[in-house]
Amino acid sequence: MRITQSMLSNNMLNNLSNSYGTMGKLQQQLSSGSKLTRPSDDPVAAVKGMGYRTTLVKNDQFTRNMNEVNGWLDASDSALTQTNNALKRVKDLMVQASNDTNTDDDRKAMQKEIDQIRQQIRDVANTQQGDTYIFSGTDVRKPLFANAGAKDPLPTLQGNMSTVEVEVYDGITFGVNTPAKELFQNIDSMMNEIQQELDGGATGEGIGKMITKVQTQSDAVLKVQAGVGAKQNRVDTMMDRLSSQKISVTKQLSNNEDVEYEQAITQLITEESIHRAALSVGAKIIRPSLVDFL
Repeated sequence: MRITQSMLSNNMLNNLSNSYGTMGKLQQQLSSGSKLTRPSDDPVAAVKGMGYRTTLVKNDQFTRNMNEVNGWLDASDSALTQTNNALKRVKDLMVQASNDTNTDDDRKAMQKEIDQIRQQIRDVANTQQGDTYIFSGTDVRKPLFANAGAKDPLPTLQGNMSTVEVEVYDGITFGVNTPAKELFQNIDSMMNEIQQELDGGATGEGIGKMITKVQTQSDAVLKVQAGVGAKQNRVDTMMDRLSSQKISVTKQLSNNEDVEYEQAITQLITEESIHRAALSVGAKIIRPSLVDFL
């Protein structure tokens, strides 16, 4: 095969162009920190990268959901603690009132304090997290006690005992709320009985029976609160799982796409040396012009 001067020149230009392209690609990788400047560089790695990013986006959303769950659980635990403390005070007052040395006026004074505690418990039952009522089941836009300050035996009760579900992982949902309509309904009914007992010429024996009822409701609150505590433990475990997943996927994404600077810099220096050598050889290959002989 006959090799002409034009063939040598064209091959030299093609090689120089390829050398420029290689150096340009390496420089872009060093500037961006990524081995993939376009999907065609490595289609398999590009597809994997899309999967890793999708997983990280989901992880961030699930983490936000878990933070919301934590807020609900903390608010629920705090409200139930306040309720139990209020019941303890009611029990103390009832123990005090059970002593028949108390006069009717003494018991009337205790009745007034118990009435205030009853209103306090209703307010706690209407606790909000943001703009949602945490004890109203799925009817989160309505307070549990529609008229918490009502003086009648049982104010209007709203809400339900359904659970608000939040997705916290792929295919895993979590009951974020604590349905407590029945709990607070029973407590309010008991508080009404206590008020009626103190208002109707109470005796030590009658008040003693009410002390047992107060303790029963206090135990019910503790049982619900224990359930909240169990949920908090599960949330902590799920948060650890999400954190571990984020670290693992981020590492995989880095291994898949991040450029190895030492290798890229070494390769760029090598390509520059080859490019200079090609330019030097090319200058000798190109035929001298007539001017060179003049």
